[in-house]
Amino acid sequence: MSMGPGPGPAASNYLAGYPPALLAQVQPLIDAGRLGETLRRRYPEGHELRSERALVEYVNALKREHLRSAPPLAKVLWDPKLHILRNALGTHTTVSRVQGTQLKAKREIRIASLFKQAPAAFLKMIVVHELAHLKVREHDKAFYALCMHMEPAYHQLEFDLRLWLTALERERGAAT
Repeated sequence: MSMGPGPGPAASNYLAGYPPALLAQVQPLIDAGRLGETLRRRYPEGHELRSERALVEYVNALKREHLRSAPPLAKVLWDPKLHILRNALGTHTTVSRVQGTQLKAKREIRIASLFKQAPAAFLKMIVVHELAHLKVREHDKAFYALCMHMEPAYHQLEFDLRLWLTALERERGAAT
């Protein structure tokens, strides 16, 4: 899931593209430095997924529940460089190799390591997003319908995730 370029009205790349009326509702929390605190109260539940093995089990459980006929995943891992290098929070890639006369495709999902400390709902939203790419490559109507099928609160979680990232950015900036 990549983050859009360009600053938004709320002075964050994460919120670019959202309607000004919606951003006006959260701007007072951002300005007052209370956005992070508000989101921590809204999403108090963390998760215990720290190891790659735990992440693989979590992703595969969601895949079994919602995408039984989707192709298998060759690799699922935490990626400590993902957010910094690719301006993305998760990626789904397909690596194709020739084996004899056949073309074999291996799919992998990488999740930014910062989600080890994220609320459980945000990790699920990112995993759902990347799993949806197993079936639908483009971010189109069918893609978001699949995301909503796997996580009915998908759109709200995506917006709140972007707010959480904005709060993290502001808190880290204030700490330096």
